[in-house]
Amino acid sequence: MSKSLVRRGRPPTALVLGATGAVGSQILATLLHSTFPTTTAISRSAPPSHPNLSLHVEPATSKWAPLLSSLSPCPSTAFNAVFPTHAAARGLKAQWKIEHDLCIEIAQAAKVAGVKTYVFVSNAGTRDLLSSYVPYSNMSIGVEDAIKKLDFEHAVILRPGMILGGEKAKAWLLVALFGHLSGLPPIVPDPFDKDQLLIGIAAVAAARMADDGTSPSKYWVLGQSDIVRLGRIERKE
Repeated sequence: MSKSLVRRGRPPTALVLGATGAVGSQILATLLHSTFPTTTAISRSAPPSHPNLSLHVEPATSKWAPLLSSLSPCPSTAFNAVFPTHAAARGLKAQWKIEHDLCIEIAQAAKVAGVKTYVFVSNAGTRDLLSSYVPYSNMSIGVEDAIKKLDFEHAVILRPGMILGGEKAKAWLLVALFGHLSGLPPIVPDPFDKDQLLIGIAAVAAARMADDGTSPSKYWVLGQSDIVRLGRIERKE
């Protein structure tokens, strides 16, 4: 176990939204093997059971924010790793409701509930030169801006590229085919240099650093190279 995963003081509790997705499942697995004593998951379907996991299965994502607000005690850290493949297949409007509207609603509920550290898995290319012309990137830009304005004690934004073999990769391709015609999905540099596990490990490590007071800033953005570097360091240790 990495020394950076040892908290000073009261052990934190965690919440994972989208816990059965490509990244969410790896975040959940990492949390359950870390020093987080309690982890709560809100998901459409049930992940594998674990003695340290409190599970809320709710197929209707519209109920996720109210469910988050009702959690007691409130988790100190929340991870949002929501990637809706089916919404992407139904078109941009359906995808926008999930990847933009729902994600902002969840972040707002987390802030009101008292979450201290908020971790959002965004995507590479969100702030690229042509990102404002790409609807998929605009969703993430809107969510990132909303999280920053909510002024959590700490906020961590991860911007991985396409996740090979996972739900996000499928969603990425579906958006390219069906989501819009006004632009291309974010360019993915060196996608073979990381995987879902590295992203999950990096997300938890970054949250722990925020909790320990060792993160580089209150609002911390990790690009692809940062995710790979942090994930590899933690995995080795």
